[in-house]
Amino acid sequence: MNPLAWFAGIGFGWADVFDILATATLAYYLLLLIRGTRAVPITLGIFVLVMVLGLANFFHLLVLATVLQYVLLGTAVTLPIVFQPELRRLLEQLGRGGMLARREAAAETITLEESVAVLARAAVALSRSGTGALIAIEGATGLREYLESGTRLDARLSFELLLTIFSTRSALHDGAAIVRGNILEAAGCFLPLSENVGTSSQLGTRHRAAIGLTEQTDAVVLVISEQTGTISVARLGKLSRELDDELRLRSVLLACCRAARGGRPPRPARKPRVRRLRPGKTSEELANPGA
Repeated sequence: MNPLAWFAGIGFGWADVFDILATATLAYYLLLLIRGTRAVPITLGIFVLVMVLGLANFFHLLVLATVLQYVLLGTAVTLPIVFQPELRRLLEQLGRGGMLARREAAAETITLEESVAVLARAAVALSRSGTGALIAIEGATGLREYLESGTRLDARLSFELLLTIFSTRSALHDGAAIVRGNILEAAGCFLPLSENVGTSSQLGTRHRAAIGLTEQTDAVVLVISEQTGTISVARLGKLSRELDDELRLRSVLLACCRAARGGRPPRPARKPRVRRLRPGKTSEELANPGA
């Protein structure tokens, strides 16, 4: 049978083809919109709940199916709140006509080891000059919502650029710099402060912001204290301090970044601990503080 005749027999016309293409295009741009944000793991979680609900209905697990239906109903009510940044960005892009804008990717690539080496070298230099700094290294969870609070740079990561940004004469030195791969995406960004009452009162705003971001994402945050020059690394709501040796700092950063890129979800920290580096403690242990 002719396929066109079969489609015509069931009433499938050009309007249906256009409908499918338009829906697919809309779904594609929605996926581009949430790419690199916390909406991705949330969407995957909702998809898992829907799959489990389907299995519960298939195997006639009435109690489980009823509970999941109420959970999904409550989730649907809170979706506008959870996806508020993405919805705002969607409306802004529609108003500017930016949905069809061409997205250019960085032409050059650099290894993780080289990026970490640049960060460690810059951190030691900033520490010796008594300059405070806050650098967030993106993991599997995107940080796009925090990028919008600062100034977009999309510049190649370099030692000189980091020193320039965090110079006390720079307008961007008070905020955080966000790094993804070999790209310094933004500077002067605002990070969420830790709301855990167990956070030490001796910690300043930079350290609380580092802990706060790592409580919500799997990012690795590098902190240089302006008062003491101490270099710290935050991950999973934990803060490891006194990493002033460049080789030691590079090893710890590399282990933390590799663990974050493995896609492990961040574990909530009931009480963030400020730990001092003990002799003999390996970088793998610092990268996985719960081990």
